Amino acid sequence: MACPICGEDTVRAYRPFCSKRCADIDLGRWMQERYVVPGREGEEEGVPEDDAPDQIQ
Repeated sequence: MACPICGEDTVRAYRPFCSKRCADIDLGRWMQERYVVPGREGEEEGVPEDDAPDQIQ
């Protein structure tokens, strides 16, 4: 299996990466929002209404 960052062979301790460096590069990309997980069209960010806790009135 090849590391998705540099293409080198992976190492069991850092799989799917080859090293801590490549794992950290990937984490940094997620934290900078360079990667996104697509949602459904029209879905707003946050808690869906069905999952929102009931408000006490």
